[in-house]
Amino acid sequence: MAAAMKNVEEIRSRVILGEFGVKNAHTTDFPGNYPGYDDTWNLGKFQKNFRINVVQLKENSMEFDMVGVDPAIANAFRRILLAEVPTMAIEKVFIYNNTSIVQDEVLAHRLGLIPIRADPRLFEYRNSAAEEGSEIDTIQLQLKVKCSRNPRASKDSSDPRELYLHHMVYSRDLKWMPIGNQADVFADAFIGPVHDDILIAQLRPGQELDIVMHCVKGIGEKVAKVVNSRLDTCSREVLRHDDLKNLVKLGRIRDHFIFTVESTGILPPDVLVAEAIQVLMSKCQRFLSELDSSDMD
Repeated sequence: MAAAMKNVEEIRSRVILGEFGVKNAHTTDFPGNYPGYDDTWNLGKFQKNFRINVVQLKENSMEFDMVGVDPAIANAFRRILLAEVPTMAIEKVFIYNNTSIVQDEVLAHRLGLIPIRADPRLFEYRNSAAEEGSEIDTIQLQLKVKCSRNPRASKDSSDPRELYLHHMVYSRDLKWMPIGNQADVFADAFIGPVHDDILIAQLRPGQELDIVMHCVKGIGEKVAKVVNSRLDTCSREVLRHDDLKNLVKLGRIRDHFIFTVESTGILPPDVLVAEAIQVLMSKCQRFLSELDSSDMD
């Protein structure tokens, strides 16, 4: 009986790595599944067991352990962190002049991938029906560069960096054009590209770019990368040896998850985590509201 109870406890709390697969991957500790166990969800029990341990916090990365939560919830949090945290990104590109060799569509796509440093919590979602943006929902950037010959270049030089002026267009050339009272409201915000060394295009004398961009608040932009680090690997190589595989058991604690969040620089990693939690809470609240409305019907 003791051995059977031990096996049940292992099934409930451990993910076992076998030679040809993974066992106990699905959660089974729901009410009534195991005799003698009261698996009814309890808020007090959850609050006692759940914890987040911050292991490392840097400017653009954060590592923490999330313990005492169901795998489905941890995965939902991971997916929200990757794709549903609001951010400000280039949405519309107005190309007034482009005489470079880069096609308009490719150029617009490149510009849309440049991370913009702007706190989305300070802006509203833009109305899809509105043609013009306002100071509360839009950031306007301008890119205006023209390449010319360097009159001081040596006649024998063949280096484009010496022969031409403004022939390399970088993200640092994007200039913020405040709308309305944005210059006063965001005077200390340093709105612009997160990285100033992203190459956009190369020009030759006579070629120029004249572009206006609108950044709006939205989701779907990848603002973070979530990886498992801390060298938390588990090689199953030992299970290939007949003299060792019966002496070793490999497993993982089911409700212990290691998160490493790497930010693109738009928001600090701790803010990203807090925003992802807020999104998850709003989803739960919306689900509860739907249940309440269905009960009333």
